[in-house]
Amino acid sequence: MWLTGLLAAAALVLTAPRWLPARVVALRAKVFAKVNGDNAITFPNAQVGPERFQEVYGHPAANGRSRGAALSDLFWYWLSPGAEVHQEHLEAGPRYDDVARTTRALLSGPADELADAAARCAGRVLDELVTGRVTPVRLRDLMVPVWAEYCYELVFGEPCPRAARDLIAGHADDVVTALKCTGLRHPARRERLTRYLARRVAAGDVRRPLPASLSPAERVHYLQGTFFNTAVVQLSEAMAHLLLALAQHPEVADRLRRDPADDRYFAHVLDETLRLYPLFGIAHRITTGEIDLGGGTTFPEGTVLCFSYPDYHAAGHRDPGVFDPDRWARVPARAAHHIPFGVAANRPCPAWRLSPLALRAATAEVLRRFTLHSTVTHTRSLPNRGPCLLVRADGPPPRHLAALGAFLRVRDRWEDVWRSVVQLVLGTVMVLHARRLRLAGRYFETHDTAGCPPGHRPPDHRERAE
Repeated sequence: MWLTGLLAAAALVLTAPRWLPARVVALRAKVFAKVNGDNAITFPNAQVGPERFQEVYGHPAANGRSRGAALSDLFWYWLSPGAEVHQEHLEAGPRYDDVARTTRALLSGPADELADAAARCAGRVLDELVTGRVTPVRLRDLMVPVWAEYCYELVFGEPCPRAARDLIAGHADDVVTALKCTGLRHPARRERLTRYLARRVAAGDVRRPLPASLSPAERVHYLQGTFFNTAVVQLSEAMAHLLLALAQHPEVADRLRRDPADDRYFAHVLDETLRLYPLFGIAHRITTGEIDLGGGTTFPEGTVLCFSYPDYHAAGHRDPGVFDPDRWARVPARAAHHIPFGVAANRPCPAWRLSPLALRAATAEVLRRFTLHSTVTHTRSLPNRGPCLLVRADGPPPRHLAALGAFLRVRDRWEDVWRSVVQLVLGTVMVLHARRLRLAGRYFETHDTAGCPPGHRPPDHRERAE
């Protein structure tokens, strides 16, 4: 009897990489679903299919950002400090308009200059950090310093010093690690970047005027959240997904390497990467009025609308789980269920123009130097940070490459077991802590619907011009 039990326990342990991570992910999903309570609705669903997804997403009444959603407390917790002035979380109104104008100004510039800066930053970091013939890396970790330097140049208009890059990269890593629930957040680490940016803002070093409707402290937090949190993290995640897809589809990488000037094919590869691995799992909006879709389908004011990018991107595609850039030669992006940068009617990503330019330039720098090889599991959330082997492209592949690939695969499977348990425990801890702090809820108890203190009227941009 004891031998049978021992064998059963051993079988459970040995097969854990196959079954445990999926079970834990499902349990985590249930934990996070309870954060919103009963007033959250996820799309697409039986009532609102993918054909009406963008209609609801872009509805004028689907424009609440943080006020009134329990989920906002969790996102503010992850993004703090300064979530109240983060562009994605500001409520509609003059403050948002002022901030959005500033963001567009800092992201603007000639296409060739934006691309050249990305290539320069990527080349500098790669030459510094990847020096071996065969180098094992975590792609997201490798890309964070690249985009830390790039975003620094966008904001300050000068090359990024190593000390500033380390502050930005440490901050971005802390945010994304907490978001993935693979580690707790460290407010002191984030505060170091806040203090640095405060000194630079006070000295007038930012290359564009900052929003006049924000206080000095809020301007610092605006830069920290929009550029040195979201921009760095999202560009790094996008690049990690793109390079990991190329590592696992060498024929696609070879085609890009042979013809780096083929903008159209790179666009197809990027579209397919962001279709299969969208940077957002769920985007939530709060209704500020009733939405009546007819046929008895009505969403009252205060409803939390959760838009599932993975489900929407999978709908209507043949073999949706297959990485196939050539599908975009057959199906125009405008005709597909595909919104990698959101929808135009509801605050699309302000970097929708810049991101493809920068990602293409950085990808060309990687492919010029290396071939990429990876055998790990590639998922949308990328909690493993993209383990990959970079092999110098100027010589034959090493004989032990297959053995290294087998090691990566086995290590990743077993890491996934431990990581999934860590995500469950730490995710639950942070959900409970965020609910206790109620950062968003408490903020809106003392601010009006636009997020302004009582009696405050943001200056009109025409007044500032005078």
